[in-house]
Amino acid sequence: MKVRIKFQKYGAMKFIGHLDVVRYFQKAFRRAGFDSVYTNGFSPHQIMSFAAPLGLGLTSDGEYLDAELVSSEEPKVMIDKLNAVLTEGFHVTGFHILKDREEHQKAVTAMALVSSADYRVSLKDGYDHVEILKSKEAFQKAFADFISQEKIVIDKKTKTSEKAVDIKPMITLTAFDEKEYRDKLSAKIQNNSQQVFDLPESTAEVYQNGIMVYLQLDTGSTVNLKPELVMEAFYQFQNLPYNKFSWQVHRLEIYTRDSDTGKLISLDHLER
Repeated sequence: MKVRIKFQKYGAMKFIGHLDVVRYFQKAFRRAGFDSVYTNGFSPHQIMSFAAPLGLGLTSDGEYLDAELVSSEEPKVMIDKLNAVLTEGFHVTGFHILKDREEHQKAVTAMALVSSADYRVSLKDGYDHVEILKSKEAFQKAFADFISQEKIVIDKKTKTSEKAVDIKPMITLTAFDEKEYRDKLSAKIQNNSQQVFDLPESTAEVYQNGIMVYLQLDTGSTVNLKPELVMEAFYQFQNLPYNKFSWQVHRLEIYTRDSDTGKLISLDHLER
């Protein structure tokens, strides 16, 4: 059977890279006594995949991994077993048994489903060294001017090239506080009342200055915009040097898109 697990990553664990996270959960499954399915061959390993690997230094309330198990107990029991062996900085909030695919139907991984993600980007205390960061009002006005541009063109680098890209269409939601974020989000997602208001208690770091922006960005294998690139473009718009360490990025949720309505569905609310 295939299962989808939702978990949070926070605190000191934000400095653990993706490959180490994969190895960590492989060991956690064994410690929790999960009956995992292994690959065949000379070097068998647990069948496990992650929806959208989180960058180093980022925290999250909405990480997903898919795994194959031979057997499973009730979801709450499985969540408790896994949380009992996890260290501080990881916490499982969801466990769902997925529907078996029909015969000859191609398996779809969580990574292939991803089309969008929500982020909260917060200014760390001690980085209010320019006028636009002296207050929430100053920042919000400056960012609103930035996002109101008809085009936001950046030089996006890949492993092999660099090209000018308009990222404005990839930014699908902006807000400056949680209420505004949830109000805007409720109109964009499927079965909105369930998804918007049943979010887990956030592990996002809180800073005294209160300067933050919520961003919903296109994310996935074909189009992928990182919040760091948005903030770098914002600094360029203001003709300021960008310091990537001044902002803390926290991922809130990951979505797929309904093919009929075009609305977003969080990965743990897909029909299973």
